[in-house]
Amino acid sequence: MRLKKLGRTGVLVSELGLGTMTFGWKATEAESHALLDRFVASGGNLVDTADVYSEGRSEEILGGWLAGRDREEIVLATKARFRTGEGANRVGLSRKHLVSAVRQSLHRLRTDYIDLFQVHTWDPLTPLEETFGTLNTLVESGSIRYVGISNFRGWQLEKALQLCRARGWSEPVSLQPQYNLHARATEFELLPLCAAEGLAVLPWSPLGGGFLTGKYRDWVRHAPAGTRIGDAKDPEMYVSRFDNDRARRIVEAVVHVSRSTRKTPAQVALNWVLANPAVTSPILGVRNGEQLVENLGATGWSLTGTQRAELDAASDLEITYPYDRRAEQQQRDGRDPP
Repeated sequence: MRLKKLGRTGVLVSELGLGTMTFGWKATEAESHALLDRFVASGGNLVDTADVYSEGRSEEILGGWLAGRDREEIVLATKARFRTGEGANRVGLSRKHLVSAVRQSLHRLRTDYIDLFQVHTWDPLTPLEETFGTLNTLVESGSIRYVGISNFRGWQLEKALQLCRARGWSEPVSLQPQYNLHARATEFELLPLCAAEGLAVLPWSPLGGGFLTGKYRDWVRHAPAGTRIGDAKDPEMYVSRFDNDRARRIVEAVVHVSRSTRKTPAQVALNWVLANPAVTSPILGVRNGEQLVENLGATGWSLTGTQRAELDAASDLEITYPYDRRAEQQQRDGRDPP
């Protein structure tokens, strides 16, 4: 795998990251360690987790694996924000919760620092000054190296960036949004913002929870046990998202392109995400070695312009003001760069 810069930092990360949400849930400890070994052997170094994955078990499994390796070879990312217990303050982005969350993650991960600590989503109750002032203190103490953000909207991300600049605090260096052929609204504000600000983009769910592999194309409502949708706590969420004409058009296009490229649908869908110049490293979510090997096959080749156009057309969203072409032309009118 190629190495790419993590935003404006000097840190290099692999063009695919390994997500660990399945660790302790879909994959045993031994299976999880085998996935990590294979990922690193293939040139990967970016590993992403969160304190809520398998109620902390994901971090524990990852920590056991890290204990036997050269820590400097891994770019370790984790997250906090969601509820980790019954107490009133075991949730959110307050100073109280963040300091506790970092301390507990360090303990589970068996390390003395986290390379990329990400706030998992927006907290409407905690002032940004409290959240990012705390994160800056954690950077200065050495507990975390860099600050990242996940699941913010465009205005929320820009507000955080400007606050940190005004206060001289360590700025966020990355965004982890959902982005795939089905979830393309990320292109409206977030991707242009990250490109303009020099932030790394680490998309989660680049395969749409497995939907873009094509295996659910005829039976979203009847997904069997053992699959992401079949085992979901709220399967109706997937049904409402994927049981519609647009979703079916996307999958049909992915399957059609996969035949012409002699790649799997998963490899086609991942390659489409990788080809976006704003994207740094999509985060893979796999249950076993076969899925990992397949996903790693998304690198080292490119879709043709015709193939990309087919996928773009099938997944196109209705675009209205202020994102439509007329509004874009209005902003550019007479001001196109030479």
